[in-house]
Amino acid sequence: MSGVFQLNAQELEFAPLDVSPMDMAHYPRTSAFNNYMSEDQKKDPMIKVLYCRPNMKERVIFGGLVPYGELWRLGANEGTEVSFMQPVEIGGNFVNAGTYTVNATIHPSHWVVHFSSELGVAGTANLDASKIVASGKAKVKNLDDAREEFTVGFQKINDGKVYMVFEWERTRAYLPVNLNPAFLAGSDASPMDLVQYPGMSRFRNFIDNEEELAAATPKMRVVYSRPQMKGRTIFGELVKYGEPWRLGANETTLITFYEDVMFGGTEVRRGTYGLMAVPGETEWEFVLHKNVVSWGIANHNDEDNVASAKAAVSAAPETMEALSMAFDKQDDKNVHLVVAWDKTMVRLPITMK
Repeated sequence: MSGVFQLNAQELEFAPLDVSPMDMAHYPRTSAFNNYMSEDQKKDPMIKVLYCRPNMKERVIFGGLVPYGELWRLGANEGTEVSFMQPVEIGGNFVNAGTYTVNATIHPSHWVVHFSSELGVAGTANLDASKIVASGKAKVKNLDDAREEFTVGFQKINDGKVYMVFEWERTRAYLPVNLNPAFLAGSDASPMDLVQYPGMSRFRNFIDNEEELAAATPKMRVVYSRPQMKGRTIFGELVKYGEPWRLGANETTLITFYEDVMFGGTEVRRGTYGLMAVPGETEWEFVLHKNVVSWGIANHNDEDNVASAKAAVSAAPETMEALSMAFDKQDDKNVHLVVAWDKTMVRLPITMK
């Protein structure tokens, strides 16, 4: 048929069995058989290694076929690949969940095992060292009995750690893998901040005078994240009119009352609440709610709402690049939580009982 590619069956070739066949190692081992397991027997897969298994064939392996001090593919043919189904820590390095090429520099007393984001490679020729995301030191144990085939496996240390084990000839190398790595966040684009009322209550430990100390008793506090304009139009575009907004970024904005208050005509007991807003062009509605452990307002349930209050919109005294909040005392019982961003400012009245 004209224009249609046809494959001549006589030109089709299938590869013979490889002298270094591929294999796969799983941790936990039984996770490879989950489809045979009952629900209570299933194990979540954590690590999977795809590798080739060369044989000794009476050769001297380490220090011979695999020279000391040189990079080795940890197998044969294609680069060995490891897939982590969760973040791990190797050699003090945080490694995200994903698939990596793994190879090692071999020494008589230890191996240095490298994990690279460079995939689809054969062996170790011309590897890009800049793609290495982590390296870990594997201790070496000399064995009495030789293992003919290169083998990868795992040895559980405890629920949080496992050895990735490499064995061939009379050498066994143990690479520790931390399954519960510390997660340290980088700098946030919307840094967290807090405002407290009265302002001096943040520094009570610096006050010696008893009268001043009493006046600095904390009444309320807001913890919130501070997104920036970055050339964007905020209200009406980034923050839609008539739609609930977390009143910040990232985690839910939290307000703590250290004594009972009146909020929009509703008596509110002391405690910590989530605070969100529904902005409008001329008026905002502020809502207190009980959903304090959340990321923003996704899937918010109105049944968690405690109280609401409305406040008029005014112009900010200057353009505020970052979302900003402050408390403004009106008298001994009344205070405004002032929210400003872009060219907009809103005063939320709160009355202390």
